[in-house]
Amino acid sequence: MALNANSEPMEGGDSREAPAQEVHLLDLAIVLSKRRRFILWFTAGVTVVAAIAVLLIPSRYTAATLVLPPSQNSSMSSALLSQLGGSGVLASAAGAGLGIKNPSEMYVSLFRSRTVEDSLIARFGLMARYKEKKMSDARKEFENRTSVILGVKDGLLRITVTDRDPKLAAEIANGYVDEFRKLSAKLAITEAAQRRLFFQQQLLEANGNLAAAEEAMKYNQQSTGVLQIDSQAKALIESAAMLRAQVVAKEVQLQAMRSYATEDNPEAVIAEQELSALKGQLARLTGTDKNPGSDIIVPKGNIPEAGMEYVRKLRDVKYYGTMVELLARQFETAKLDEARQGSVIQVADVAVPPDKRSYPKRLLTVIVAMLGALILACGWCLIAEAVERLKRNPAERERIEALQATLHRS
Repeated sequence: MALNANSEPMEGGDSREAPAQEVHLLDLAIVLSKRRRFILWFTAGVTVVAAIAVLLIPSRYTAATLVLPPSQNSSMSSALLSQLGGSGVLASAAGAGLGIKNPSEMYVSLFRSRTVEDSLIARFGLMARYKEKKMSDARKEFENRTSVILGVKDGLLRITVTDRDPKLAAEIANGYVDEFRKLSAKLAITEAAQRRLFFQQQLLEANGNLAAAEEAMKYNQQSTGVLQIDSQAKALIESAAMLRAQVVAKEVQLQAMRSYATEDNPEAVIAEQELSALKGQLARLTGTDKNPGSDIIVPKGNIPEAGMEYVRKLRDVKYYGTMVELLARQFETAKLDEARQGSVIQVADVAVPPDKRSYPKRLLTVIVAMLGALILACGWCLIAEAVERLKRNPAERERIEALQATLHRS
């Protein structure tokens, strides 16, 4: 049978339009009102159970400390190192960047290093507190209760520690910084510390060479009796020794720069140009550019043949003496830069015992449990009412019974 546009039956048919089934809010309210006792008791029961549960959960407190990582800055070192070349060229490029990346991410990794964490676990006896028998398990539990976060906008490190004892949480947070400082004291983290360590090794080697040269010259004087030479030859020897020392010092400076600067760095380029100029002057003075350490050209008439060995010993003493002086200056420069950067990190906010728990959020937990129980009870009542209505329909009742039989067989 077909229906027209007005949903009226066509001629020859006596069927009627099926009534449209609509769900009104009033119907839902009636259903919920019929089962209001169940909804109230279920919601109240879940709320009471949630309140008892959150009261039994131990309170935890979170202490936090704010740390300022050091910034990489070598302006002082550039200004002082420019004195070594006898010109102010490097000083003009002191503000140029050295291509050094932000080390903040590195500090986060160092804070979470095994060395720092194991030191804290042993220092505060956390294995017994966490009731763990293995250090790896205690370390995992410690990492779950702590965090080291780098601020995206401000670049500061936020260290948080959660524990049942607020005083202990603050002590562990402050101890975190102390243990990191102990680790950083053993490592050359900053650019200034790397330069200081490098020049310290070079200075020790130069001091050893100077002591050996002085002993050799002393032995030569005792064996030959030569105590002094012509003033012209001495001036040439001192000039050549100074140039050789400056060449080696410039090479050491370039080697140190390559450890923290790129090849296109303006300071490195200028240092290479100055090194080439120094080598050219030394080549003109020694007579060869293939071996800067060759004998210095001195008029032979001014130096007795017996004093030639003395000239060589004096040249070595002057050379190593100048090297020690230049390296000591660079070493002191690196120490000043390292001291200016402080003890690697600075603490902006020291952790204090928190006066408010961070977990659990009791009121919030109870409210969420109550709302969840209310929604669940209302949903259950609506579903139960719908099933009852279906059972009152003979056709639907047969389908429900068939479904129940299928589930029973399964």
